[in-house]
Amino acid sequence: MAIQWFPGHMAKARREVSEKLKYVDIVFELVDGRLPISSRNPMLDAILQQKPRLVLINKADLADAQQTKKWESYFKQKGYYVLAINAQDNKGVKNIVPKCKEALKEKIERNRQRGIKPRAIRAMVIGIPNVGKSTLLNRLAGKKMAQTGNKPGVTKGQQWLRYGSDLELLDTPGILWPKFEDQEIGKKLALTGAIKDQLLHLDDIAIYGLDFFARYYPTQLMQRYQLSEEDMELLAPDLLMKITEKQGFRDDYNRGSERIIHDIRQGKLGRYTLDRCEEVGYEDEA
Repeated sequence: MAIQWFPGHMAKARREVSEKLKYVDIVFELVDGRLPISSRNPMLDAILQQKPRLVLINKADLADAQQTKKWESYFKQKGYYVLAINAQDNKGVKNIVPKCKEALKEKIERNRQRGIKPRAIRAMVIGIPNVGKSTLLNRLAGKKMAQTGNKPGVTKGQQWLRYGSDLELLDTPGILWPKFEDQEIGKKLALTGAIKDQLLHLDDIAIYGLDFFARYYPTQLMQRYQLSEEDMELLAPDLLMKITEKQGFRDDYNRGSERIIHDIRQGKLGRYTLDRCEEVGYEDEA
């Protein structure tokens, strides 16, 4: 399954990011807590260079809490400031401004010593589609100002939003890379809904999800679909057939796949994190 998706507006967005970087003090890089690495744009490091960065691990309520702690340590080790948040429920959002001030304390102090009047911190919000940027912007703005939707790529404009007297935010459209060199990253993004379902073979994605849960969260998988220890010995394609049958869909494996993918996305199988720290060679004992 080769996934390639790079709409023209995303290429334009990449140029806009580079052009507008000089207007901001700090960049908020929003990632999905269930896949903190796979939901990052690999071009960002080259684009952002030395600009101060706050990595916001969003949807932390859906992710494996232990894994999130490990990823927080990973990003801190990389030299980034980091916060785990849940923009949907407004959890952790109030800590963003204090964290910004911490990241920019040297610049703020230099300006104070020079007699420069304090102003709001200017930040750019960036992230690939479906990581929750619009939801975060709405929370920070205090009202529904950014268009939101469950489909990736819904946010195509660019606008400034103000958060009290402390923060001015520049929204940017979501940007993705032109080609998924690693097809597993594509499957991870597909499983969480970051890629349009029309571009996928749903049974491939469901099988990937079943294989992952059987390996890392077998109890959650067993409980959701009333599976036996014997069922868990099945290969993922056979497990898909078993679950499809148990759901009453007979041999409609496409429908069975849709149900499994929906359940995973909605957290029906519990909290999970698809990206594992050991995959990037980081072994933290958090």
